[in-house]
Amino acid sequence: MRHRIAVVGGGPAGLTFARVLHRHGHPVAVLERDPAPDARPPGGTLDLHEGLGQLALDKAGLLAEFQALSRPEGQAMRILDTAGTVLRDWQPSPDEQANPEIDRGQLRDLLLGSLDVQWGREVVQVVPGTEEGVLVRYADGGQETFDLVVGADGAWSRVRPAVSPVTPQYTGVSSVETSLDDVDTRHPDLAQLIGDGSVAVYGVNRSLVAQRNSGGHVKVYTKFRAPLDWHAELDLADVEAARSGVLALFDGWAPPVLDLLGHGTAFVHRPFYVLPVSHTWAHVRGVTLLGDAAHLMPPLGAGANLAMLDGAELAESIAADPEDLDEAVRAFEERMWARASRWATITTAGLERLVSPDPAEALALFDQVQPS
Repeated sequence: MRHRIAVVGGGPAGLTFARVLHRHGHPVAVLERDPAPDARPPGGTLDLHEGLGQLALDKAGLLAEFQALSRPEGQAMRILDTAGTVLRDWQPSPDEQANPEIDRGQLRDLLLGSLDVQWGREVVQVVPGTEEGVLVRYADGGQETFDLVVGADGAWSRVRPAVSPVTPQYTGVSSVETSLDDVDTRHPDLAQLIGDGSVAVYGVNRSLVAQRNSGGHVKVYTKFRAPLDWHAELDLADVEAARSGVLALFDGWAPPVLDLLGHGTAFVHRPFYVLPVSHTWAHVRGVTLLGDAAHLMPPLGAGANLAMLDGAELAESIAADPEDLDEAVRAFEERMWARASRWATITTAGLERLVSPDPAEALALFDQVQPS
């Protein structure tokens, strides 16, 4: 008899899990609260690492399609100081495939393929241990039972309370995100400053990164240390007020750098939350977690990669031992926890250095990761 399996969340983790399980001939219900794939902006670009996200796509049979869509040139990175002086200008070789970029929307569509997603299916509670299996309650009042419910529903997971009481905690670092469209036509000087990949500027407890997406779209991310309510008197929905407020945080930086913020079209506050570095839980039969639901960490390029590999490995574990579903899940959790702990340690230390009282720490970190 086939197991009744559901994954909550239609992001990279949930879709990779469903896609790999589908490839092995196992049906899975994908429960996503958004009413449609394009209900929200998909976000910026992702760099998928060879041994993480790319490995997951290979397990899903999608690596060749990813390589056709990805932008290896997007790995380029330029670093400036706050006066606008170029400190590093790293360009990837033509055959560099370590961390090529892909837009989140393109990755979502690639993973979706022919998967049958239940859009507008908002989960509000998961209750393990009922006579019929794991009970899933929906926002519309409906409910359903499964043999396994996989929480791939992000930082504020509705599945996590079924296995762990832990909630995300604020890191003390916030981000404001904005974007530029048609940058090559409308802002050619900024396009040249950004290049094919990203430009980063590091100051005292401040940083700014502008990252090229496809189609002339650029995402601009600020990071700074501040109380969670730093914007209490600032209406971020008022574009002019938000622009002035964010520019004030970077007062004195070089005009070309400030122009990246000055031309922003909307401003979104994204405080950084994390789960404990070594977040684990006592195994609960019929419920497990993937990605940010399991191991939320600073957003320094590892999160989506780990989430996708989590999904692929759990699916393979189930496919390899379909008769003992619980043992397959238990073994997967042990592997996931060890890997996630290593990466959480790395990214936590990385955030400390990238948003630091000493900007030289960020440059030193770059030289460790990407020697010039």
